[in-house]
Amino acid sequence: MCQEKDASVLLIYTGGTIGMIQNPDTGALESFNFDHLQKHVPELKRFNSRIETYQFTPPIDSSDMEPKLWAKLVKIISDNYEKYDGFVVLHGTDTMAYTASALSFMLENLNKPVIFTGSQLPIGVLRTDGKENLITAIEIASAKRTDGTPMVPEVAIFFQHNLLRGNRTTKTNAENFNAFNSFNYPVLAHAGIHINYDLDHIRKPDSSRVLKPHYLFDTNVIVLSLFPGIQEKTIANVLRIPDLKAVVMRTYGSGNAPQKEWLVRMLKEATERGLVVVNISQCMSGAVEMRRYGTGIHLAEAGVISGYDGTVESAITKLMFLLGHGLPPDKVRYRMNNCLAGEITKEKYLL
Repeated sequence: MCQEKDASVLLIYTGGTIGMIQNPDTGALESFNFDHLQKHVPELKRFNSRIETYQFTPPIDSSDMEPKLWAKLVKIISDNYEKYDGFVVLHGTDTMAYTASALSFMLENLNKPVIFTGSQLPIGVLRTDGKENLITAIEIASAKRTDGTPMVPEVAIFFQHNLLRGNRTTKTNAENFNAFNSFNYPVLAHAGIHINYDLDHIRKPDSSRVLKPHYLFDTNVIVLSLFPGIQEKTIANVLRIPDLKAVVMRTYGSGNAPQKEWLVRMLKEATERGLVVVNISQCMSGAVEMRRYGTGIHLAEAGVISGYDGTVESAITKLMFLLGHGLPPDKVRYRMNNCLAGEITKEKYLL
């Protein structure tokens, strides 16, 4: 690995805790002005890389993040794609995994780093985790292999020493600095004294292909979590929501659901009229294997498709992405069952 002296990184601040500083007069947290970034993070002057910034105005709380803002991010990256070697996106932690998942699909043929990071404490607080996350994310975004190609040519999240594939990541902790986990895919890199990259698990895109940005989404989707005692009328009402096109159904264990005649019947009726139903396990680790138990086989026979070892964040954004392109239900099901950007490991869990 080498870090080129002429490497360039665009730092995009969307909002979130990392971009807050404490007003010395009022004690209130206020948005960071990134025109003065080097004043607040003087360590950036030690980088050989050229670092430039773009700031959302006003900054967006991650709870307010939505597809039109994903499209804005994609437009910024696309418009500046040839000008920079990598991109670092500062983002609130609550919906970071959704945004990173969405961009992994929207940035087709990506062959440069897009590294998301943020913090649990504001960058102006003495014990902030923001500085280390920011500095290391920039180093990763500017890192190149000995042949000059990017070290991490994919959408990833860096947080508390670990680099994770964006569409494999879930926020799991609101209290500790290690806020994110990737339960079903290995860590791409670990930052200790050195940054150790797992080259076998980092994506290897075709560098001859040109970036193809996408901006279309259809948000007529919903997440439905099963639980003991869930009522028939609840399922009926969900599956009959006007204009609903897809459901991410969070089931038990390896993709199991109650063996209720009415549940199987309702799901079969829904899939036959074109609703796409994707089975995702409520377990953080492991995968859906619907042919493993009878309770899962009934779902498969009703037309429910496997989400394999994907995350809820990845499944919901992938559905929005595919539906946004006007694909018919059978094509959406086919694409959901195939890996687009490293989001599932289908080969391990073939039905």
